[in-house]
Amino acid sequence: MKPSQRERLQAELRTPYRGLRQIVYLVFGASGFLGALLFLGQLATGHDPLESLPNLGLQVGVVALMVWLWRWEGKRRP
Repeated sequence: MKPSQRERLQAELRTPYRGLRQIVYLVFGASGFLGALLFLGQLATGHDPLESLPNLGLQVGVVALMVWLWRWEGKRRP
């Protein structure tokens, strides 16, 4: 077995499914960002703020969580 191949396998053992988790963070973060844009658009057009603000808050929270998870994952590099 080549040393580079061995290092890659050991890194995968230390942090399994890291690539998959990062894809999930990106997809959910993008979804939350698009949702936030839609709810901002609703607020800008004059829809009821009592309906749109909780949803906007949820979308911003999803984006913030995905950013935090992405950074936390980056700190745990093998």
